Amino acid sequence: MPHLPQIKIPATCMRGGTSKGVFFRLQDLPEAAQMPGKARDALLLRMIGSPDPYGKQIDGMGAATSSTSKAVIVSKSERPGHDVDYLFGQVSIDQPFVDWSGNCGNLSAAVGPFAISNGFVDADRVPRDGVAVVRIWQANIGKTIVAHVPMTGGAVQETGDFELDGVTFPAAEVQLEFMDPAAEEEDGAGGAMFQTGNLIDDLEVPGLGTLQATMINAGIPTVFVNAEALGYTGTELQDAVNGDAAALARFEAIRAHGALRMGLIRTLDEAASRQHTPKVAFVAKPAGYTASSGKAVAAGDIDLLVRALSMGKLHHAMMGTAAVAIGTAAAIPGTLVNLAAGGGAREAVRFGHPSGTLRVGAQAQQAEGEWQVTKAVMSRSARVLMEGWVRVPGDTL
Repeated sequence: MPHLPQIKIPATCMRGGTSKGVFFRLQDLPEAAQMPGKARDALLLRMIGSPDPYGKQIDGMGAATSSTSKAVIVSKSERPGHDVDYLFGQVSIDQPFVDWSGNCGNLSAAVGPFAISNGFVDADRVPRDGVAVVRIWQANIGKTIVAHVPMTGGAVQETGDFELDGVTFPAAEVQLEFMDPAAEEEDGAGGAMFQTGNLIDDLEVPGLGTLQATMINAGIPTVFVNAEALGYTGTELQDAVNGDAAALARFEAIRAHGALRMGLIRTLDEAASRQHTPKVAFVAKPAGYTASSGKAVAAGDIDLLVRALSMGKLHHAMMGTAAVAIGTAAAIPGTLVNLAAGGGAREAVRFGHPSGTLRVGAQAQQAEGEWQVTKAVMSRSARVLMEGWVRVPGDTL
């Protein structure tokens, strides 16, 4: 049989926050993959190296974790007041699908630098030295992200002294503003921050009973539960959860029933093909612990503890979109997140995660009985790791 040559596609591998992914300009994709659909998904799956029954993604650009099995497509925006459209795909490691249901807050930090370096931002809006403001349309959830990107000598500044727990080396700080972060869903879930109408719900999960849960739709839909209700302290690191198959099954059950209760899916079976959203996280009051790097985190250094799962595994740090959900929920008196942080009104929170700590701010207000958050703010960093071309077998499309 004839063997087709590989397809060669311009691409950039970037780290954004505590994630990394492969970035594409929309116009560089093969024509069949420039539109949503099977061809695009097939291309990204093969490029990342999925589905892989070995769970290693050896024959692709992925690195076999939810934090590194990611793809981004960027294009010039035609939306007024925006520079670029940003589309994020969470590529399943062992299953043949790409989940387009949510954003990646960490990789959001790399979109602004990528946009500037690729000429998507008008030159007269990019200072030679200083900070460039890039307005990003997050196409997955239909929201605006404003990135503040440092510039030095006419180029994006990538090195610096900003340290981010979960990332080994310091880099330049990129501040992100997530505007009106109550996520809107294409499937009709809408933009209500609390889709059940409650700050705390009783969530029935077969085999676990009834759990108190805060189910919030901000940054990314997230189901928060109390660590104590699951037999945890909130100081756990990855191995304590990811090595326990029964625990992972319990978390998936919570996630699936939370998704159903939030209206994100119509039947429990749909949860299996929607792995990226919602997230599930557990919270606890401050306590001291040793982070995965060996860094000591004192109870007095944080307002609360949070551990979150992504794509079925405990995350090594914290997803950026989940951090937005944490900051938003912390700003609203009466949520489980707010109560774990001590209750009351607050505009910022510092939480402990497996790799260390993170601060996120959010301003909440109540209007006509509905909670609203105008924006959530946090800092990340980003860096180009490699640029050139990726190749996929010619029979992929």
